[in-house]
Amino acid sequence: MSQAHLLDTTALFAVLPDRVRLSLSEKAIRQEIKRGNNIFRRNDPSTSLYIVEQGRIAIATTPSGGRETVLAVLESGELFGELPLFDDAPRSADARALVDSHVLEFDYETLRDVFNQHPQILWLVVKLIVERLRSTDEALSDAMFLDVPARTAKRLLELSNHQTTFILTTTQEELSSLVGASRERVNKAIALFLKLGWISLEGRNNYTINDRQALTDRAGGKV
Repeated sequence: MSQAHLLDTTALFAVLPDRVRLSLSEKAIRQEIKRGNNIFRRNDPSTSLYIVEQGRIAIATTPSGGRETVLAVLESGELFGELPLFDDAPRSADARALVDSHVLEFDYETLRDVFNQHPQILWLVVKLIVERLRSTDEALSDAMFLDVPARTAKRLLELSNHQTTFILTTTQEELSSLVGASRERVNKAIALFLKLGWISLEGRNNYTINDRQALTDRAGGKV
């Protein structure tokens, strides 16, 4: 997918005139991020917004002395790093590639010029921020009120992307971070799902969901 076409399909920029999107795409910096590498870390200076071109990016935070909590997993066409665009604050979370990924980087000053010329786009930014806040609230609520098997079921369903059979491309450590629990407890939950027949596993990472409703119910009924 070309950089210009990616902007065409990204809700935030799709409303802009063609010439503006083309200009933005020409100013974007394309980065290749290897699996496990960070695009930025919490408290880093903030200068750019990013769009996922290809791959999967985890937005995560780790309280002092605590376990990492993944707040969101972003895929092609989704953007991140938008909050400091308005207050120049440091990064509030880490952004890490879960698989080999490509992202487009947009300088804040360039975007501010676009927003000044096309202020209607700010309503889409507000909508995006509200969605992110809800997602963060849900992730924190899950960590507080769902047990490890429930969180594991929820993450497996999310990672399946509505497919019955899927390849889990995350490592055990990454899956544990997504769930917010130790590898041992996550593996124990998966072993339980296998025993119950809700899922099947071929090889190390080729999963089949046999009973999606049972997994959904175990995840608290919302995925």
